[in-house]
Amino acid sequence: MGIRERQQRERDRTRDAILTAARDLFVSDGYRNVSMRKIAERIEYSPAALYSYFPSKDDIFFALAEEGFERLAEYLLAALEGISEPLDRLRRGLWAFYEFSKVNPEYFELMFIDRSVPSLSQDFQRFEFFQELTARAEADIQACIDRGTFSRGLNAAAALHVLWVAVLGAATIGLSRRLAPGEDPDALARDVIDSLLAGFTTPVQTTFVASPCAFHTMDGAPSSVGHEHA
Repeated sequence: MGIRERQQRERDRTRDAILTAARDLFVSDGYRNVSMRKIAERIEYSPAALYSYFPSKDDIFFALAEEGFERLAEYLLAALEGISEPLDRLRRGLWAFYEFSKVNPEYFELMFIDRSVPSLSQDFQRFEFFQELTARAEADIQACIDRGTFSRGLNAAAALHVLWVAVLGAATIGLSRRLAPGEDPDALARDVIDSLLAGFTTPVQTTFVASPCAFHTMDGAPSSVGHEHA
């Protein structure tokens, strides 16, 4: 291995260490309470050197979010492989989204729960690859509407948001351990999915108007919290 290869490998290891430390600190301390200095201290690195990898704390978050959505995309694609029926794909995809929250809780919290992180719309192009999956899910809902399986009063984009919000809620309840002892979060998530899909077969009509950009509604309203860069 040449000198350049060794240098690049070492740089990649350091970058991974920064992301791992930042992810752990963001989850344990909250994004707004973590500084670049605190991340540098965790990996015993100088703050100045840290900036040669990431110009700001926000840049670290976006790198982690990108990793998270790549993992989620891979997880969903694996779960949906070989499933041809639109309704079956919807059900399996929703369950896979819930499962992802259990397999990758740190990423899930940063991607969907922490309100203090930057808005994904600030660097939306970075996540365009994920739009294909949301478009597929919306197409499956539309196919169910066209076939008469779902109510004609549904708007496919709005219905997708309804499903996503419901499963997100079930996942959040499970991760935060808000259920009473003996209550099964998996059973609750399964009931949420089955109840919503069954409800869509009734004469229900959606009123929510979805944004043309799926991620604009994934992180809520723009945060007024100033993001710390030092």
